Amino acid sequence: MSTIAETTHRRLTHRRMRIDGWRWGGRIFLVFMLLYTALPMIWMLITSIKSGFAAMQFPPQWWPDQPTLDSYQKLLDPQNSVGQDFLRFFWNSLFVSTATTILSVIVAVPAAYAFSRFTFPGRNFLFFAVLLRNMFPAVIFLVPLFILMRAVGLVNTHGSLVLTYLTFGLPLAIWLLKGFYDNIPVQLEQAARIDGATRFQAFLLIVMPLSAPGIIATAIYSFIGAWNEYIYAYTFLSKNEQLTLPVGIQRFFSENTTDFPGLMAASFMMSVPVVVLFLVLQRYFVRALTEGAVKH
Repeated sequence: MSTIAETTHRRLTHRRMRIDGWRWGGRIFLVFMLLYTALPMIWMLITSIKSGFAAMQFPPQWWPDQPTLDSYQKLLDPQNSVGQDFLRFFWNSLFVSTATTILSVIVAVPAAYAFSRFTFPGRNFLFFAVLLRNMFPAVIFLVPLFILMRAVGLVNTHGSLVLTYLTFGLPLAIWLLKGFYDNIPVQLEQAARIDGATRFQAFLLIVMPLSAPGIIATAIYSFIGAWNEYIYAYTFLSKNEQLTLPVGIQRFFSENTTDFPGLMAASFMMSVPVVVLFLVLQRYFVRALTEGAVKH
């Protein structure tokens, strides 16, 4: 009897050791992946607090002997020409990204609801046609869109970027929200209509609150896409006062020298709004992707 108990105890011990081994292996792998993905950001932050001479040293210093915030002070000083340009580019990017986000949500919400709730001829074809836009590389639309924007007089205006970014963001926004609406029971709206609500009131009071995570995820996606876009902003805008941040950061490059600490500081500050936005609203974004897109 004691032999059977010892054997069972030994097997349980071995099984527990294997499980602990897998757990520790998973933790080590996650730490490795975290360092791998965060290393560019960490190196960018370290370089941004170096002096110009220390940033050019080889082999590079992992940590500067005399850390300095001069690059950040220069960027945030409105009396400085570099600071004036950086703040202008920052506000331009914020305006374009916010306008794109608001318009994406305004258009995507009713469009996705219509695809989800209404049956009409060609619905499946139209939904596929909406998604077809994102199946091609963005660069192949660069020349046709530039010709179109020049014809309507929108080149060198932020309106050209907002309209262009909508063509990229709307298909995925509609797809995300449609999947989310599909998972909201129609019976809830029917019950509201039996109680006397109109279809619009049922949509506004029942569907909109339940689809809030999907709408927030759509807004995050649209904002990040517009905030980081470079090639269209570089092509459509040529006036200094109109440039957005991804294009304006190029000003740290010159023919003879490059201000690497300033470049890294500007890049780090450019990433801060996106990181903060994602950290604050990430649970909505993950929920929308899992409940909306995957089940769809």
